[in-house]
Amino acid sequence: MPKSPEDIIRDEIRALSAYHVPDSGGMVKLDAMENPYRLPSELASAIAARVTAAAVNRYPDPGARALKTQLRGAMQIPADMEVVLGNGSDELIQMLALAVARPGAVVLGVEPSFVMFRMIATIAGMRYVGVPLNPDFTIAAGPTIAAIEQHQPALIFIAYPNNPSGNLFDADVLARIIAAAPGIVVIDEAYHAFAGRTFMPRLAEFPNLLVMRTVSKLGLAGLRLGLLAGRENWLHHIDKVRLPYNVNVLTQLVVAEALEHREVLETQAAAIRAERARMLTELRHLPGVEAYGSDANFILFRVARADPIFDGLKQRGVLIKNLNGTHTLLAGCLRVTIGTPGENAQFLNALAATLNP
Repeated sequence: MPKSPEDIIRDEIRALSAYHVPDSGGMVKLDAMENPYRLPSELASAIAARVTAAAVNRYPDPGARALKTQLRGAMQIPADMEVVLGNGSDELIQMLALAVARPGAVVLGVEPSFVMFRMIATIAGMRYVGVPLNPDFTIAAGPTIAAIEQHQPALIFIAYPNNPSGNLFDADVLARIIAAAPGIVVIDEAYHAFAGRTFMPRLAEFPNLLVMRTVSKLGLAGLRLGLLAGRENWLHHIDKVRLPYNVNVLTQLVVAEALEHREVLETQAAAIRAERARMLTELRHLPGVEAYGSDANFILFRVARADPIFDGLKQRGVLIKNLNGTHTLLAGCLRVTIGTPGENAQFLNALAATLNP
């Protein structure tokens, strides 16, 4: 008689909840840290021409050599560092975890942070240790270094800026953490375009440091491309875990064309930064709202009745992220992505109306 899933599927996998993406049909979508701007028609036409000529009957360049060359320039990757590409940052996180998943190996992170760090560690069969941030979402240097000494993690993930809090951690504290770590430290710079601070130039300073980036927040989320930069002695082995042809033909072509017009992406990022400043001011003027400063393309804020406020916004056609109940430090917290000026106005009006029905 065949066994049941309970007999076959690992206990920790059955205990997981799948990553949930809510239906946003018909709503102002401000829940996923996407760039709200479409590409201009001239660039869209150039991309269409490349796609029309694409040899989709052939496998893509397995090393994405031409794209890597463009990414090196666009991301200012040091010439002596190697690059590995992934189908989004999520695949890179998975590749890293699988590569270091010896029996008993530990992944360490700070919390709250990007949920996939913990989830992928679990999927890879590793133990995850989360060190709580301070109540103001700054990094707790002493407890973090103590946890490193105690657990000797093979892999540490730190988002910079952090998601969902939006803040940049103190660079000197991060340098102390990297120096104390026995294994790899990955600085996840997914929101670099909105922060202007990076550890990329410091890769040569730390032998165990890797820097991760993505093009998703730049307005190319649908293409799913992430990159990992660092020393060859690490990436040589990480690349062995990468599945063949993981970055498809269309992604390689479209990202390459978009990077030839970086000024478009940079102009959009500047517009988002300007709207972020305006949104933060407006949120802080609303009674009962505590809004946190952000170096990313979203703002975390706290309200007294997070669940009813979240539901009220949905009823008014605006979808944001409800973080209440996901971590003790996030009690009462909601997160809103910076949208277009019109979308942001709809959100602010809906929030004001929900707060004062």
